[in-house]
Amino acid sequence: MNDNVKSPWPGPAGMIPVTSGKADDANVFNRNYLDSIHVEMRVIDAVEPTLKTVIFGEEFDSPIMMPAFSHLNKVLKDGKKPMLEYARAAKKLNTVNWVGMEPNEEYAEIAAEGARTVRIIKPFADHGIILDEIQFAIKHGAIAVGVDIDHVPGTDGRYDVVDGIPLGPVMLSDLKEYVKAAGKVPFVAKGVLSVQDALKCKEAGCAAIVISHHHGRIPFGVAPLMVLPKIKTALEGSGIAIFVDCGIDTGYDAYKALALGADAVAVGRGILKPLLQQGAEGVEEKVQKMNEQLSELMMYTCVKDIRSFDASVLYI
Repeated sequence: MNDNVKSPWPGPAGMIPVTSGKADDANVFNRNYLDSIHVEMRVIDAVEPTLKTVIFGEEFDSPIMMPAFSHLNKVLKDGKKPMLEYARAAKKLNTVNWVGMEPNEEYAEIAAEGARTVRIIKPFADHGIILDEIQFAIKHGAIAVGVDIDHVPGTDGRYDVVDGIPLGPVMLSDLKEYVKAAGKVPFVAKGVLSVQDALKCKEAGCAAIVISHHHGRIPFGVAPLMVLPKIKTALEGSGIAIFVDCGIDTGYDAYKALALGADAVAVGRGILKPLLQQGAEGVEEKVQKMNEQLSELMMYTCVKDIRSFDASVLYI
């Protein structure tokens, strides 16, 4: 990521990193790949679909979820807290809320908004911090907990440091430890971008994975939807939920991910502008529009519900 590129977002420079837009920017390839997928029309017998979705054993109104943002409460100076705003939107939309790196006291405030929330924790070098944050999230009613397995290296080729806290490697034995610590609460590995890692997550006992390159952390990263079908096949019969993020900006993007085998998707930076400009209301409008687009394309392709997608409708 290149923090020298002019940011379209408010707040201190580098608070919301932007990528270079050059050849190594995985977001460019991802956008082009998403846009290259076309859809054939199957309208005879099509009916208005339902978007009702079961995630971690609970029913939600849509498979389009909130992203695992971090640090946003440091951005605005008007008294509003963006992390709380999009949690409120998630509750009103009856969809799953995801939260990234936040201290326990901030997480508690977010959880108190009442949205069903997944807490994603950084791979801190001090595993005690991870285990403490897992237990704190469980105590505050998290629907699931997880670790950003892809946030290990920094751009200097060494283990990254975030907010002065050193990060470290994620070993298979570590994942097994975290899954055990989570107990009956589902554990999520976020940042899977290969069959190899997906199978290790299965071995560790993860309940879900997020196929993601974390908004282009890896240079020249493969598009999540490109690797999704291979991972779906590799995990067939495992019961592991497969989620996708990165560049999911419209309901049409969400449709393509769901058709290729995702169980649900996260919006990502598509909600940043309405969130930072309008708060919860802007997020609700954005996601409602995405739901409308998803329903529209489902009706054009004779998909009646979230369990009825057919990848053969796509031309890749």
